[in-house]
Amino acid sequence: MEKGFFTGRKVLVMGLGRFGGGVDAVKFARRAGAEVIVTDSASPDKLLDSISDLSEFTDIEFHLGFHSHDDFKQADIIIVNPAVSPDNEYLQMARSCGKFITSQINIFFELCPAAIIGITGANGKSTTTALTAHLLEAAAQSNELAYSNIILSGNIGNQPLLADIDKITSEDLVVLELSSFQLEQLAEIQKAPHIALLTNLTPNHLDRHGTFEQYCLAKENIFKFQKPNGRFSPVSIFNAEDPIAAQWFDKYKSQPGLKCIKFAIDDINKEFRSVFSLPGRANLSNLAAALAVARCLGITDNCIKNALPGFVPLPHRLELVAEIEAIRWYNDSIATTPASTIAALDAFDEPKILIAGGYDKNLPFDELGGKIAQSAKAVILIGQTAPKIAQAIRAYPDRQLEIKMETSLTDAVQSARSLAASGDIVLLSPACASYDMFENFQQRGLEFISLVHQIAK
Repeated sequence: MEKGFFTGRKVLVMGLGRFGGGVDAVKFARRAGAEVIVTDSASPDKLLDSISDLSEFTDIEFHLGFHSHDDFKQADIIIVNPAVSPDNEYLQMARSCGKFITSQINIFFELCPAAIIGITGANGKSTTTALTAHLLEAAAQSNELAYSNIILSGNIGNQPLLADIDKITSEDLVVLELSSFQLEQLAEIQKAPHIALLTNLTPNHLDRHGTFEQYCLAKENIFKFQKPNGRFSPVSIFNAEDPIAAQWFDKYKSQPGLKCIKFAIDDINKEFRSVFSLPGRANLSNLAAALAVARCLGITDNCIKNALPGFVPLPHRLELVAEIEAIRWYNDSIATTPASTIAALDAFDEPKILIAGGYDKNLPFDELGGKIAQSAKAVILIGQTAPKIAQAIRAYPDRQLEIKMETSLTDAVQSARSLAASGDIVLLSPACASYDMFENFQQRGLEFISLVHQIAK
C-alpha cells in the first residue's frame, strides 16, 4: 500500500469516536486526496470535540447517529475503528460487496518505514510503553541508540498514528501500545511489530471476545506474524511470571530467525529500584518489561539508571491526588479489570478504603472479592457491577469489613471521607470500565480528582 492508494477514492470512516483514532484516520484520508464520509452510531452532541477537530475540512460528510447500508455500498475504502466488532452487520455486508476494508493501525503498519516496538497485555501496557519510550529517548540522546527519533503512539492517550506518517523515516524507532482489538485487525494483513512484548494476560473485554481463550488468541497475534527486518531480527519478549506468557515462550523459542526473551521482577537490580518511584509490584513488573526492551537494544545499565528518575508517571494510574489530614487519596481509574485492582490493593500496606464498580464487561469477580475481603478496611461500590462485587466479597464471611453501596462517585467520595482515619489510603480502583456512568476512565478519574480537591479546600 502507498498513500496514493487513497487519492480520488471514496473513503468511509466507520467510528469517529472520542479518543482521536477516527479523527486521525479522517485527516489522513482527506490529506491523501480522498473523498471522505464519516459514519458513527453516536449522536453529534456526543462527538463535538472530534467534529471540532476536523473543522479545517469543510467538505467532509458526517452521517452521525446512524449507519446506512448505502454509505457502505458506495464507498471504495472503509477505515474501521478498532472498537467496531469484526462481525458488525455493516462490515459483513461490505465484505460481501467486495469492499476494501482496513483500519488506522493497518494503514500505519503498511506505510511506516521505521522499526516498530509493540507492547500489549491485559494490565500495565500503557505504563510499560511510556517507560520504554522514555528509556529509549534517553539512550538516543546519550548516543547509545542509533535512531534519530523515538516515536510514542498507538493505543495510548490521543497520540495520532497517521498524522506524521510522512515525517517518519527508516532511521526512527516507533513504540506502540497495541490493544487486542488492534491486534485482531493486524492479523487480517499478517503484520506484527519487529519487537513484540506481552506484559501479562488476565480476563478482559469478554463482552467483545466472548471467552478468555479468544481474548488470548487476539493478543497472541502480536507474535504470530513477526518477520525479519533489514535492521534486526524479530524479538519476542514474554513475562516469565505469567503462566500463559511462559507457555508462549516455550512455543516460540525454537522458531527460526526469532529471538525470544523472558523478563521477571528479579531482573531489576537494587540501584534501579532505588530510583524508580512508582508504587507496587505491578509497576516493578512494568519496569522489568521496559528493561528487557532496552537491554535487547544494547542500552547500558548506567544509562537506564540515569533516565529512571526523570520518568513522569501517566495519569489515572495509582496517581497520588492529595494527602488530607494524613489520609492519602489515590486515583487508579485506569483499573478496568479485577486483576488491575488486585494489583493496586497489593501496592499498599496501609489500611485501604476501596471505591470500585462500574460497567459490566462480564468479567468474574471471585478473586477480587477474596482480595478485598483480605486486604481492605472498607469498600464502597458504585455502578452496574456493585451487586456482583458485593456478592463476591460476601463469599468470604470470615473477614468482616464494611460494604457500602452508593449511587454516584460523589456520594462514594463522601462515604470514604467519613470512613477514613489518619494513616488510611482511599483508593479509586474500579475493576470495571466506566461506560455506565462516564464517557471513559479519564472522565471518571478527573471527577474523582475534582471531588478530592473539594475536600481539601
